Amino acid sequence: MQRPLRLRRKEDFARLRTSGQAWRHPCVIMSAAPNALPHNRYGFIIGKRLGNAVQRNRIRRLLREAVRQAHPALAQGYDIVFIAREAIAGQDLAAVRAAVVSCLQRAGLYPNAPKDDAP
Repeated sequence: MQRPLRLRRKEDFARLRTSGQAWRHPCVIMSAAPNALPHNRYGFIIGKRLGNAVQRNRIRRLLREAVRQAHPALAQGYDIVFIAREAIAGQDLAAVRAAVVSCLQRAGLYPNAPKDDAP
């Protein structure tokens, strides 16, 4: 993910925890709050209880790819953090993408769902 689209600072994560609104899915928790930028910034939190470093990095890569695919269709001007839950371990990209899109739609940030089953 490009550097300007990343949340890196501890203060940004803390601001989302206190003033952001959260949406829950069995695989992820998404927290979002408006920012003063013309683009979105994304952060990912994968706790150590989800497995060893290899497993956590795979989960992080899957989440980043799901967000990268959804990014062009999203409403801009938000800081968004995805927190991985234990149910995400062992899931494939399609399941992770469905979880991310579900949270984004409930937040009103992803208005047009892609039609993957179209002939």
